Amino acid sequence: MRRLRPSSEAEMVALFLRTELPAARFRDKLQALLERAGLPERVITDPGLADDAENQARLRLLTQHREYGTRTGLFDGFPDDVRWQWMAITSAELARVRYIDYDYWVELSGGTRLAADAAPRIRAGAAPFGVPSDWALGMAQEVASGARFPPLILVTTGPGGYLVVLEGHARLTAFMLARDRLPPELEVLVGFSPTMTRWALVAGPPPASATMSRRNPARRTPQ
Repeated sequence: MRRLRPSSEAEMVALFLRTELPAARFRDKLQALLERAGLPERVITDPGLADDAENQARLRLLTQHREYGTRTGLFDGFPDDVRWQWMAITSAELARVRYIDYDYWVELSGGTRLAADAAPRIRAGAAPFGVPSDWALGMAQEVASGARFPPLILVTTGPGGYLVVLEGHARLTAFMLARDRLPPELEVLVGFSPTMTRWALVAGPPPASATMSRRNPARRTPQ
């Protein structure tokens, strides 16, 4: 990866919320949280990173939405010492980025947690836990047509450490399905922390099979 410029926790939080707001799974909840807090949607769609009050409001929103501040839920064990950096990543490097250690993504990839391995399984009609994966084919067609998507949010322990998706599993999957149509580099937001292995969903090397302990039948859908 190639370093571009420094970022911040505030920018990561803003990007995370901005990416999830349009998603069908999250839109109603986030809009309800905005209404309850008396905040305009612009706080998410057009964030003012220089405004400390806005940054704190978004931090509260992400905590209410995804338990970020309490370090539970998706962020169970997520470290507090993360350094955020904008990076340029090649398609070859993207092919080595791992999904989180979560049953749907492990199953979709055949146990490796690599989107590059999920791609041929999707083309063959894979349906983890009965959930069709043809959603990815539609996204891949958009990628091939030149559609622009929000940057991925990735995390790692540091230079030389393996990369794991924090936000953007569906987009990463679509990128691997349309890998030959990607630009030479994509801009991604990367969080670096030597204690990233404490995050519950990193879970070390990819499992040898698609079996894992973090099973949640209520959430076997793409994110």
